[in-house]
Amino acid sequence: MADLFDTVAATPAPGPRPLADRLRPRRLADVVGQEKVLSEGGPLGAMLAAGSLSSLILWGPPGVGKTTIARLLADETDLAFIQISAIFTGVPDLRKVFETARIRRQNGQGTLLFVDEIHRFNKAQQDGFLPHMEDGTILLVGATTENPSFELNAALLSRAQVIVLERLDLSDLERLAQRAEQEIGRALPLKGEAREALLEMADGDGRALLNLIEQVAAWKTDTPLDRDALSTRLMRRAAKYDKSGEEHYNLISALHKSVRGSDPDAALYWFARMLEGGEDPRFLARRITRMAVEDIGLADPQAQDVCLQSWQTYERLGSPEGELALAQAVVYLALAPKSNAVYVAYKAARASARETGSHPPPKHILNAPTKLMKDIGYGTGYAYDHDAEDGFSGQNYFPEGMKRPVWYLPPERGFERELKKRIDYFAKLRAKRQDG
Repeated sequence: MADLFDTVAATPAPGPRPLADRLRPRRLADVVGQEKVLSEGGPLGAMLAAGSLSSLILWGPPGVGKTTIARLLADETDLAFIQISAIFTGVPDLRKVFETARIRRQNGQGTLLFVDEIHRFNKAQQDGFLPHMEDGTILLVGATTENPSFELNAALLSRAQVIVLERLDLSDLERLAQRAEQEIGRALPLKGEAREALLEMADGDGRALLNLIEQVAAWKTDTPLDRDALSTRLMRRAAKYDKSGEEHYNLISALHKSVRGSDPDAALYWFARMLEGGEDPRFLARRITRMAVEDIGLADPQAQDVCLQSWQTYERLGSPEGELALAQAVVYLALAPKSNAVYVAYKAARASARETGSHPPPKHILNAPTKLMKDIGYGTGYAYDHDAEDGFSGQNYFPEGMKRPVWYLPPERGFERELKKRIDYFAKLRAKRQDG
C-alpha cells in the first residue's frame, strides 16, 4: 500500500483537471517570474549546478510557484517528494513521515519533505524537524507567506536558506495567459483593456489568474468583452492584507515614508490601500498624528492640530465620511515643511539624562521654601528674567560642571526658520551676559 504522504506515487483522479494543474510546469525553466532565484547565477540554480541542494524556506505571496518549485527540485535531485500542510498535519502524522523517510533512506533514496504553511507549526513542532534535517533523513523545503524572521525558530532558520519569491508582474501574468490560451486552443474573448483588467484582478497571483481565465473561457459570447462587461461578470480579487501581519507594517511604512518624502499622491495611495484592506481608521489617525510629531514638528506647529482635528472629525462622522478628514490630514502632512530637529534633540537629551542622571540642578535655580534650604544656598544668586531689561538673564540652568550642550538645531525651513533666529538671538545675549 502506498504511503499516505507519498504524493509521487499518487495517481491523479479521473475527470477534468483544473487549468492551473494542467499548466503546472514540468521543468524549472518553465516556472514564470522567478528567474532571479532559478537562473544559473541565482541561489537555486547555483545549488543545482553544484549538486548540493540544502534545506530551504520559500518565502513569497500566494500563487508564485512555491509548491511547483519544491516538486521540481525533487525531480532534479532524484528525491522522493513528500508534501504535507502544517494546517492539517499533527504530531502523529509527522512521526509517520519521518519514519517512512528513514526507511526510504536505508533503501538508498532521500526525501524532500515539502511543508506548506510551515509558519503554522508552533515553535516546539518546528524544533521536531531539526534532528531529521541534521542526520540527512529529510531535506526540508518549507513554504510560507509570512516573514520567516518573525514566524520561524532561529534554530530552523540557521539550518535552511531563505529563498524570496516575488509576486508576478503584468508581463509574467501575460505569459501565463498566453500559455493558457494555447492549452484551451483559443484566444480569450476580451478586448485589450479588458485583458489588462483581468491581469490586474489576479494581483500578482498566477494561480488566481488561471482560475479567472478558466471562468472567462467558459463564457459563450459572440463578441469580445470590454472592461466594464468583464467587471460585471467577474469579482475583483480581494487585495492581500493582514492587519496583524507583515503586510500591515509594510504598508504603514510606505505611507509614513511617502509623507516624509512630501509626495501627497503616493501617501494617499498607501492610505487608501490600507483602508481597502480593512485597516481601522483610528489606527491610521494615530499614526498620522505621530508623523506630524516626528517628521514635521515645529517646522509647522499647526500640523499636529490638523491631525487631531481630523481624528476628532472622524470620531464624530465615522466611516466612510470621516475618512475624508484623515485623507486631508495626510495631504497636509505630505506638503508641510519637514523637520526632525526636535526629535533628534529629544533623543540626545534622553541619552544625556541617562548618563548624568545623578547630577543635581545648580543651587541658584532650586526652590527654597524653608530657612534651612536658604541657609545652605538654595535659590541664592537666582536672576529673575523679567527684571532684566530685555527679559533674559542668560544664567546657566544645567548641572554645575556639565558642559553646555547644543541639541536643538532647527533647519531653515517653515516656522523653524523663525525659531532659529530666536536661538541665535538668545545665544548672542547669553555670550554678552557671560562676558559682562
